[in-house]
Amino acid sequence: MKTNGGRCRIRALGGSQRALWWRGEATAQKKYLQAKLTQFLREDRIQLWKPPYTDENKEASLALTDLAKKYADKLKCHGNEVEKILEEIRCKAIERGTRNENFKTKGIATIEVFLPRQRRKDRNTLLETRLHVSGKELRSKIAETFGFQENYIKIIINKKQLQLGKSLEEQGVTHNVKAMVLELKQSEEDARKSFQVEEEEQNEARLEEQTIARTRRGLEILAERAEMVVDPETTPYLDIANQTGRSIKIPPSEKKALMLAMGYHEKGRAFLKRKQYELALPCLLDADKYFCECGTELLDTVDNYAVLQLDTVWCYFHLGQLECLDDAEKKLNSAQKCFKKCYGENHQRLVNIKGNCGKEKVLFLRLYLLQGIRNYHSGNGEEACEYLNKAHRLFTELCIDPSKFHSLLQLGFTAQEARLGLRACDGNVDHAAAHITHRREELAQIRKEEQEKRKRRLESVNVLKTMGYSTHAARHALRQARGDLDEALKTLLSNPQRWWLNNSDPETNHHQESPSQENIDQLVYMGFDTGAATAALRVFRGNVQLAAQTLALNGGSLPSDLQLVAEDSSSTPSTSPSDSAGTSSASTDEDMETEAVNEILDDIPEHEEDYLDSTLEDEEIIIAKYLSYVENTKSATKKN
Repeated sequence: MKTNGGRCRIRALGGSQRALWWRGEATAQKKYLQAKLTQFLREDRIQLWKPPYTDENKEASLALTDLAKKYADKLKCHGNEVEKILEEIRCKAIERGTRNENFKTKGIATIEVFLPRQRRKDRNTLLETRLHVSGKELRSKIAETFGFQENYIKIIINKKQLQLGKSLEEQGVTHNVKAMVLELKQSEEDARKSFQVEEEEQNEARLEEQTIARTRRGLEILAERAEMVVDPETTPYLDIANQTGRSIKIPPSEKKALMLAMGYHEKGRAFLKRKQYELALPCLLDADKYFCECGTELLDTVDNYAVLQLDTVWCYFHLGQLECLDDAEKKLNSAQKCFKKCYGENHQRLVNIKGNCGKEKVLFLRLYLLQGIRNYHSGNGEEACEYLNKAHRLFTELCIDPSKFHSLLQLGFTAQEARLGLRACDGNVDHAAAHITHRREELAQIRKEEQEKRKRRLESVNVLKTMGYSTHAARHALRQARGDLDEALKTLLSNPQRWWLNNSDPETNHHQESPSQENIDQLVYMGFDTGAATAALRVFRGNVQLAAQTLALNGGSLPSDLQLVAEDSSSTPSTSPSDSAGTSSASTDEDMETEAVNEILDDIPEHEEDYLDSTLEDEEIIIAKYLSYVENTKSATKKN
């Protein structure tokens, strides 16, 4: 396992119009001013809902006007505009106090509901509920209140999907919590215009819900296969590799969680590329959940978790829901800290490992951009300007000369290879071509070695299976012997019943026919009792060698634990012809599993640095937009 400077990569083996969302400039500047005034109130320890700013009738007093003038002078803004925003803050504070009292005396909690951007209007988005109700009841109430189709929305609270079968209390939902609504539809503008349109939308939402379910099942299947021994020529599976493309060993206790975490992350990234942010977010949140099941040592030494934090904040931003992500700053700081650990000061460790750091600068560009956006909406104009300018400088550095890009395409390289190669080689076409070619050859060799290694392991497992051991026993013995077939066999022979009782192989757990008379006679000829010979052969499915070994080691009889196995085996009825009635159903299930797996494999990128590849078209537009916001805020201040 590579430590600092590394990355775990999940890989599959064996087989438009922009949808960007922008706040209007006026809205953005109002949000900025609100954040700034909230900051001033906090610094000055002013409570607007109390005297002298609020009188006994809960109306605004003249003191609020005086305060507005003071802050207007400080911000160099119009006094009327500042007073209007302060009044909004004051009214919300009073309403919040009323809700808090209501919760304290009556147990009625208030949930702030964040709607999809196409549903937002000047409407109250507060919902009252008791916390003992189920997640399904809350979803129903949200759907009824805001006009959604209940089965086609997902609710995100505390960065987790609301579970329908549990109460709100059980899921940690509290008073004044924020609930984000994801609608599983592409468009709501034409909704309910006609029966046909509504039916099409329902079908589309149903398909998207099924897509999420298939994603879960496909990843579970592939994660299970990672623990099995499969033929790489015929069965697709997932593998975890380091930044060079070589397989790495992960402790079994963490491997499945890591596999699921990385799988959900890749699926989420695939949805991000397709601008399907409503589908991306649940995958990214599931990825975060499984990453948190891995050890902190692992998360601190690879950049996967840091990239996930960036992708999650990026997704919230495009959904227009950054306000709903209370820990956006924490996530971005966590990503920055992890990048520094992995890449070293000034990326020196990264340069030592990979020879360059040009490609990873894309991650820092997005990090600085999101930090700039977050600071702007928090009222920190100077910090926002600093981060946005850092992002802009990196964008200028990473921009690719179209003629150089075209030259590499003419040489037969893909667009992705061309972008990554040019950024790795500071725009030098010849160096980029050599870099890409070398990397292709290196990866081809690594894949060949990894495939041969897995084939040898499969052959060793098959050798042990022909001797009567289960796949489960063979695999674990080989792992314990570090792939040495002779050592694995010694391990198995030294304690056969241990491996037998640990067998969980479905293919070897079915009922076996009675031992043949010929095999019984062989054991009797060796000097064993007929009853003991029959029982041993039944336990070991007719394997004379294992039966003889076990009887010899135990004085001619089976150990007590294996005697129970023999009794169970003899009393188990054989499979009746009617059992085959489920064949058609099993075949259908297998087809569905194949479909689920293929959908996952389609979204696992072949290139190990796919996460570093970006045209930067979205980033260019967003940087320009927010720099204009900052500049216009400065201009407005100067005019006033």
